[in-house]
Amino acid sequence: MKIVSVAGTKNTGKTTLVTLLVSELVKRGYKVGTVKHTHVKLDVEGKDTWKHRKAGAEIVVGAGREETFFIVNKDMGLEKIINSVEQLDEVDFLVLEGYKPASYAKISTSPLDDPFSLAQVDVRELDDESTGKLVDLVEERSFGKLPNMNCGDCGYENCHDLALAMVKGEAKEDLCVMKQMEDVILKVNGNRVPLNPFVNKFIENTFLGMISTLKIKEHGEPKKIELQIQHDK
Repeated sequence: MKIVSVAGTKNTGKTTLVTLLVSELVKRGYKVGTVKHTHVKLDVEGKDTWKHRKAGAEIVVGAGREETFFIVNKDMGLEKIINSVEQLDEVDFLVLEGYKPASYAKISTSPLDDPFSLAQVDVRELDDESTGKLVDLVEERSFGKLPNMNCGDCGYENCHDLALAMVKGEAKEDLCVMKQMEDVILKVNGNRVPLNPFVNKFIENTFLGMISTLKIKEHGEPKKIELQIQHDK
């Protein structure tokens, strides 16, 4: 999943730009998710979900015929939100609105001194052609979560330097050895823990060997296997 942020000052067309990017990415056949950062409360006072939260519920889920939404009664950090999106669905691109400090590729709608900036645009001047070129840039230079192990196997001193090189078009995401080894994903308290190639393959082979005697064929071809361990003590 690649991530790109739309950042800028208030009333400079961030939401408009997000919708343009999403529409063009979807037109190109990608599955897209969005995350909007806001300084106001999202739930409306007096609504049923608001009453549930007021009563003390930590998580409120609203479910209708065509949509489901979750309200978590706390401020979640961006990385945890990204982890949750990955858990909910498999999307190709995640477009963020806001999150100026994030170390992901950015498109700005106002002057922004940021080494992760791909481009600065005036939304009022965007047409189909210029939007297409912008999405070309997003396809080429945006990237997903890096493991932050700073192993140096990619040829760069750390993950931050690799990320900057990708934004500049000087490197590709497949340079990251750790991201190539994603057959096994380990999360602790919802946070992903990077695995080196040896540990990745060891866990995969050991676990598959252990469950080979279980009745799993009745569930179809095992393309994705999940194991959750509750360790409360």
